[in-house]
Amino acid sequence: MMVVSAKSVVCLCFLFSFCNVRGAHIPLKMNRTILNLLKHYNISKEEKYNGQLVFSKESIPEKLLEKRVFMRGILETYETLINKMLKELPTPLPLTTGSKGGVGEGGAGEDVRTELNYILTMILKLKTNHYHEQDNLLSSLKKLIGIKMDNVTVQSKALGELPWLYEEASYLNNEIQSRRRRRQARRVKNHQTG
Repeated sequence: MMVVSAKSVVCLCFLFSFCNVRGAHIPLKMNRTILNLLKHYNISKEEKYNGQLVFSKESIPEKLLEKRVFMRGILETYETLINKMLKELPTPLPLTTGSKGGVGEGGAGEDVRTELNYILTMILKLKTNHYHEQDNLLSSLKKLIGIKMDNVTVQSKALGELPWLYEEASYLNNEIQSRRRRRQARRVKNHQTG
């Protein structure tokens, strides 16, 4: 389980470095915290550089809306992952009078807990401040996954709803194509007049 957590921290670094390339600011404290966590969740170089990312760059959609929904899903995945990592840490022992929090008394485990909580806070802040609109869409998508396909009632209702959904999907596709044609026509017109 430590390997999965370590790979996830590596991918967290990837995600935030990817964001940094795009011009987002990653606080220095956050970078230091990630580096400290990577020391705790240490894996071999063979495992680290085996060519298998948890979140592949190729899986990130190119279109802005799709990318925002996907990034919201990634942030939610990190939230779940870091909460799991926090639960896997040993339970902190209460400090006794005169103890300085050595190993077995909180110590390094508490440092990791504090750092994971900091990273979790930063992820939640980013998710809440910049990706809150995608919550409804992701909730709707999760409901689709939960549809009971083998239920006769569901099958019958789905067939009854298919005509208007099919029409809506066709209209959306036509609308996208119309916008694309208008943009292309504008480019040609601007190029001819330019």
